[in-house]
Amino acid sequence: MNTATSPSLEPIRVGNQTLPNRYVMGSMHTGYEGHEGGFEALGRFYAERARGGCALIVTGGFSPNVAGRIKDTHCTIDDAADIDGHRRITAPVHEAGGRILLQLLHAGRYAYHAAPVAPSPLKSPLNRDVPRELTHEEILETIEDYARTARRALEAGYDGIEVMGSEGYLMSQFLALRTNHRTDEWGGAFENRMKFPLAVTRAVREALGKEGILSFRMSALELVEDGMTAEEILILASELEKAGADMLGTGIGWHESPVPTIAGVVPHAGFAEAIRAIKNTVTIPVVASNRINLPETADRLIAEGSADLISMARPFLADAEIVAKHAGGRRAELNVCIACNQACLDHYFTGKPISCLVNPRAAHEREFQEGPADRPKKIGIVGAGVAGIACALEAARRGHDVTLFDGADHIGGQLKLATVVPGKYDYAAAIEGFEAQLQAAGVAMKLGHRVTAQDLAAQGFDEVVLATGITPRPLDVPGAEGANVVGYTDILNGTRQAGKRVVIIGAGGIGHDVALFLAHGEQAGLSEQEAFETQWGVGRPASPAPAAREVTMLQRSDGRFGRTLGKTTGWILRQELRDCGVRQIGNVRYERIDEGGIDLRVGDEPMRIDADTIVVCAGQVEHDPLSRQLSELGCSVHVIGGAEVALELDAKRAIDEGARLGNRL
Repeated sequence: MNTATSPSLEPIRVGNQTLPNRYVMGSMHTGYEGHEGGFEALGRFYAERARGGCALIVTGGFSPNVAGRIKDTHCTIDDAADIDGHRRITAPVHEAGGRILLQLLHAGRYAYHAAPVAPSPLKSPLNRDVPRELTHEEILETIEDYARTARRALEAGYDGIEVMGSEGYLMSQFLALRTNHRTDEWGGAFENRMKFPLAVTRAVREALGKEGILSFRMSALELVEDGMTAEEILILASELEKAGADMLGTGIGWHESPVPTIAGVVPHAGFAEAIRAIKNTVTIPVVASNRINLPETADRLIAEGSADLISMARPFLADAEIVAKHAGGRRAELNVCIACNQACLDHYFTGKPISCLVNPRAAHEREFQEGPADRPKKIGIVGAGVAGIACALEAARRGHDVTLFDGADHIGGQLKLATVVPGKYDYAAAIEGFEAQLQAAGVAMKLGHRVTAQDLAAQGFDEVVLATGITPRPLDVPGAEGANVVGYTDILNGTRQAGKRVVIIGAGGIGHDVALFLAHGEQAGLSEQEAFETQWGVGRPASPAPAAREVTMLQRSDGRFGRTLGKTTGWILRQELRDCGVRQIGNVRYERIDEGGIDLRVGDEPMRIDADTIVVCAGQVEHDPLSRQLSELGCSVHVIGGAEVALELDAKRAIDEGARLGNRL
């Protein structure tokens, strides 16, 4: 679409303010809320997104009171010192030309501290503690806490408030029969269950007056048993508009939902129909969310009338300049969010500040040097996997003359292999974005060229970076040289085809990906959207596709399979493998492979598994054929990524190492 007529770049009126475009950076927890130095970090982080053209930013959740905090940290606005602290967030955003809302989030029974409260004393499956039931008086006090915090937010310079009313937090807990078992005026019929969120909305509206924007992020689809019905959701939307909301954000599912909502398995804009139903019910602007990571998807949703604005949270981690690139005709250079969660949500839920796998600068801006290097250098980088790509981009950004070599005729390395795995198709878009960025940065790419140490030394590079990656670890089992034994790289790149009965040796992340790739069946005759809804039971009974192959995974350890998978996405992959009937056997010793299968022992018991194909995913070893020779030739050499340490290598570590080295060269 011509950006001159791009719907997502058109201005829009929200409340009494006009936004220059339709892009919202949706709320996400960063790990800086309530931590020392967090205000400065958030100010830098959000300001960079404002400079990149984002019209409206929503902070991570701050609590209206102590009981509502998610974790046992200080994330309330209690006094003048707190107000001053928040000005360190709002001032940089305003200086960068942006607007920012403070999100008020009461965790309810989702709180990770010792004194959670909720409408009813029902334990969340995600938490250890049973919440205490709020009294009538405490509910009234909580409403006032929202209003008081909204007033303080205006003092701190915020342009308004977003009330977090979805994803299973306190508002959801009042609204849903699942979690509201009260028999007083705050429970029972939906009219009563709505009273709390509507009372909060009216109180915040009064506190903000006419100038501040009031957004209410409501659930568009619950995806839990005894959540709000579709009819109740639309009733709530209408009542929120009457109560004074200027804008309705949307959320999908609860954190305890058994359906993926933001992972790569979800189709782009996979919940647009539910959001469109809300837009058709109200006259105030409605914000679409969940798995929208490309400007063309944003344009389509607005053009077709599914939403008025587009919320992107993780995509603005991946690229602070989404809007500027789209508006400037540089869409090809987009750093694409791959919906992996590895450095954002997984970091937050393991107590680390967030970042982004494809953009380690995100939320860590102060750790990277800005501007050109003191002395431009000539830098050669060997290996165009993600470590080499990240290093090349950062080095070029600082003004160095960079040449990137690779023996393959394409960039991407191991990430390229992953593009065929179900749920990882966006990895291909990320690689396309990397390639366009390299070209725009002036990096010379010498692909299909296996460079030698002598070649590098002769070209006079000031620094040589070796990002030559890994090689699969060979399998030391009698019969491993047989024709039916194949490495995972040949399976994923299409060089070899697997038979109908497959044994996978190794159960790390690669083993799980290969198992899904081989076992994953197709939902015949269905679109991608229909297949997802059928697989996961969205609006219909779940009906997984028949498995494409009979797959058995083996591991030497007797521990649980998938322990190293992502905290917030591992459950999805494990469920997919269960749906495909993948068998998993641990505590094995491999004895012999022959043309018909594999003999092994499980504990002390012998076992025979008949198989047409044995796929080896038994780990990797460092591939570094050049560093010693280059050092002997007097070259300044750096080794990064899998070439330095192959153990537990992943793209997150490789990109982070590459970017940081490239930045400091």
